[in-house]
Amino acid sequence: MTLDSDTQKLLAWRMEIKAPYFQDLTPQQAREAMAAARKAANVTPPEIGDIEDLTASKSGHNVNLRYYRPDSGREKGALPFLIFFHGGGWVIGDLETHDIFCRQMVLGSGCAVVAVDYRLSPEHKYPAALEDAELAVNWIFENADKLGLDTKRAGIGGDSAGGNLAAVMTLLSRDGKLPPFIFQFLAYPVTDLTMARRSYDVAAEGLPVTAETMEWFIGHYLNSEDEQTDWRASPVFAKSLKGLPPAYIVAAGYDPLVDEGDAYARRLRAAGVPVKVDHYGGQIHGFLTMGAALPTAGKAVTEIGKVLKGGLADKSFKGD
Repeated sequence: MTLDSDTQKLLAWRMEIKAPYFQDLTPQQAREAMAAARKAANVTPPEIGDIEDLTASKSGHNVNLRYYRPDSGREKGALPFLIFFHGGGWVIGDLETHDIFCRQMVLGSGCAVVAVDYRLSPEHKYPAALEDAELAVNWIFENADKLGLDTKRAGIGGDSAGGNLAAVMTLLSRDGKLPPFIFQFLAYPVTDLTMARRSYDVAAEGLPVTAETMEWFIGHYLNSEDEQTDWRASPVFAKSLKGLPPAYIVAAGYDPLVDEGDAYARRLRAAGVPVKVDHYGGQIHGFLTMGAALPTAGKAVTEIGKVLKGGLADKSFKGD
């Protein structure tokens, strides 16, 4: 397995400009660095039908949302939809860093997307992000009629730490603690916070996410090491994955998280859950939001749109 040639150029450029590693920054500096990197590496925002900022509220606590539709009006009928949680190690990232990716998913799938801006660590440690995710999910379902969303065609997803939150939401949903989902989309998800997998030894100069980066993220997120094996932090440790919705997992070969994503896929399959895994062996963590620098990202995003359409819009998803 070798790095994609365009990825090699990107990493060489990162080394040349001495791009900082997140773990060498303060959380606020890291947030600013991620925002700048996304602007530099991603494509021009595509136009879609409608975008609206919303606020989910409960008992005086607010969670910001961004609602994306492929058409220009809710009166045109209830749409299948994906609730999406952005990545960033629970420390960085927001609605803006993943705005383009959400637009791309809408264009490719014909589905609506509702992105969730959960609280970040270390200001708000575990389980604050999970609590915000639960609040957002319940609010979206409660307001689905007003939003023009079809709750019988509801999916959930996220990338990296967002994939972690999405996976935990499906477990809560299966157990009757949240409304039901018919599909889940996990892009290079965090599923095991023990950092014990062999892929944490992946090495290539200039990688934006390394074992040290993940240690920094997890240290900010959790309150203690005891929480690493709590299934709400590490869903791979859930006692059972039976009864979960069909899953689409996107993986990158040069990613410390690739082994835990593979482990989660294996456990899902063993539990009888239909699973499709697209493994981009020459790619790095976060490549889906680097479309201007990495042509493979565009191809992957196109495939994601097709799979979401099959999983949500026409319910034709079969897995591998």
